[in-house]
Amino acid sequence: MAAPSVAVDNLNPKVLKCEYAVRGEIVIHAQRLQQQLQTQPGSLPFDEILYCNIGNPQSLGQQPVTFFREVLALCDHPCLLDRAETKSLFSADAISRATTILASIPGRATGAYSHSQGIKGLRDAIAAGIASRDGYPANADDIFLTDGASPGVHMMMQLLIRNEKDGILCPIPQYPLYSASIALHGGALVPYYLNESTGWGLEISDLKKQLEDARSKGIDVRALVVINPGNPTGQVLAEENQRDIVKFCKNEGLVLLADEVYQENIYVDNKKFNSFKKIARSMGYNEDDLPLVSFQSVSKGYYGECGKRGGYMEITGFSAPVREQIYKVASVNLCSNITGQILASLVMNPPKAGDASYASYKAEKDGILQSLARRAKALEDAFNNLEGITCNKTEGAMYLFPQLLLPRKAIEAAKAANKAPDAFYALRLLESTGIVVVPGSGFGQVPGTWHIRCTILPQEEKIPAIITRFKTFHESFMAAYRD
Repeated sequence: MAAPSVAVDNLNPKVLKCEYAVRGEIVIHAQRLQQQLQTQPGSLPFDEILYCNIGNPQSLGQQPVTFFREVLALCDHPCLLDRAETKSLFSADAISRATTILASIPGRATGAYSHSQGIKGLRDAIAAGIASRDGYPANADDIFLTDGASPGVHMMMQLLIRNEKDGILCPIPQYPLYSASIALHGGALVPYYLNESTGWGLEISDLKKQLEDARSKGIDVRALVVINPGNPTGQVLAEENQRDIVKFCKNEGLVLLADEVYQENIYVDNKKFNSFKKIARSMGYNEDDLPLVSFQSVSKGYYGECGKRGGYMEITGFSAPVREQIYKVASVNLCSNITGQILASLVMNPPKAGDASYASYKAEKDGILQSLARRAKALEDAFNNLEGITCNKTEGAMYLFPQLLLPRKAIEAAKAANKAPDAFYALRLLESTGIVVVPGSGFGQVPGTWHIRCTILPQEEKIPAIITRFKTFHESFMAAYRD
């Protein structure tokens, strides 16, 4: 009998090398336990699985923003606009916004393909939103609408990576999309370490050292990835730091890949979000000085519309022939989904003061962001009150990334089980409490340190119970493995 024509050992080695911890082994085990809870209630020491592994707000009970959903409903079913009762069911500005959007879609057909960069009227709205945010002009032709930010990242990796000698500078810890996409496209990840002791600071001296080290090994470093606010680390970059990063990319001839999907998630008064494009323009750098790609998504912020798969990348500083190649790659995928495109335009152009929905929109937005800030603080305090855990402040994004100072016996037990110590800890946490976190080893960390990433997304009323469960588990774990 012939051997199977497709086996793991004859698959594309780039696929085998690629890993994505956010949905890895621990999450798969959690899904099995969830099935067990359904088929055998009461068989586990907890009654529900709490997914703190992924930034998926609505799966944990966050409600969508009413204005955004009203506009989507009207766009998807335009005949509602012709009915008299619609005026009493939908806000006036949702009706007028949907009417404007539909007018920009040929035949009002939201089920048809669009231009490969996205519907022109929606890109105009996004460009206007960017200009209003930054105080510098933006051009609809620079906007590529994508199914969430991830396809944009893949597109840029596909464009920049020619072979294993092409490198991308990435923060460690990093969101594993970057390591996965670099592996899939056959490039080299060049790490630079964020400094945990300075609140996950980005040191230019370390960037230079890593760049020179990579170049000395024959790696052609093409781009620098910066995630701001940070994932999994939750820091918000200071303006001065951003200026240094822009200067560094300009001097070293690097493309700056700016992951800015958490731009609305800022929880501290002394920091604010500044886009890298705004920083570059404020320094006097224009289109010709710096190739810059900014990524935004409808999945994060206060909107949390992960399943709608909307986002965009804004591309500036590339020549016309290069832009043609980017367009060609985008056109292979035909277009991103239309619901996501509409949402991206709404996120960048929400209701303004004086609009019919403004008061309710602002109350929903502020309610979500203020609650996230309280949840972040409660979890941060809880972690810092436990023996052997230290946790930096969450200034932004949706995660905490506490360090675990594990006893030697726990590290040895992990080795015996053929697991990284933080994966061993996360697995035991899941089996004891039903809480799902991601081991730091999935994001990268300074060798010899161990972390977990935990979202701040469970609903606020569940946070005290999560803290109690976590504390009980952690104390018994530390007692069991005490040196």
